[in-house]
Amino acid sequence: MQLSSRSKFLLMLGVFAVPVIAAYLAYFGWRPAGHANYGDLLKVTPLQHTAGKTLDGASFDLDALRGKWVMVHVGAASCDAACAQQLYLMRQTRIAQGKDQSRIERLWVLTDTGSPDPALLREHPGLRVWRADDVAFAGQFPAAHSPAAHIYLVDPLGNLMLRFPAEVDPKRMMKDLKLLLKASQIG
Repeated sequence: MQLSSRSKFLLMLGVFAVPVIAAYLAYFGWRPAGHANYGDLLKVTPLQHTAGKTLDGASFDLDALRGKWVMVHVGAASCDAACAQQLYLMRQTRIAQGKDQSRIERLWVLTDTGSPDPALLREHPGLRVWRADDVAFAGQFPAAHSPAAHIYLVDPLGNLMLRFPAEVDPKRMMKDLKLLLKASQIG
């Protein structure tokens, strides 16, 4: 079967035009399902009133943690089962990051004048326990009921940026943190 010159022209046009049209449709028309964060993205705001004291009474300003991602638990010194679970998840999530765990700090912000159980603190080496000089500091952590129900994430520039749900799924929290560490050029 012989193709006419018109058929040859249309065939050649189709061979070159179809990939261009397909690329155009793929780029402008087709949208793959995007990644949704597990944690709630917050309006990025720098933390204020960052001066305070560590558990032993030494002065410590949270600005010293700049350059690191900081997982934060805000709550009373009398740590109940939910608090202990959050501290455990913060520790395990950090360890699960492998070689990137040095980029993450853990911080327990005390909202009262009590002292945490020493046995609990021994279970969490490297956990920074800190009390703000200004009581307004804890008010910067948004929550429907209580900030103590959530784990928060502060970026390396000192901005509060993410809140994990009260009933946190550890695997999804680890995945969020892993993606942030991979994408981050700082901290």
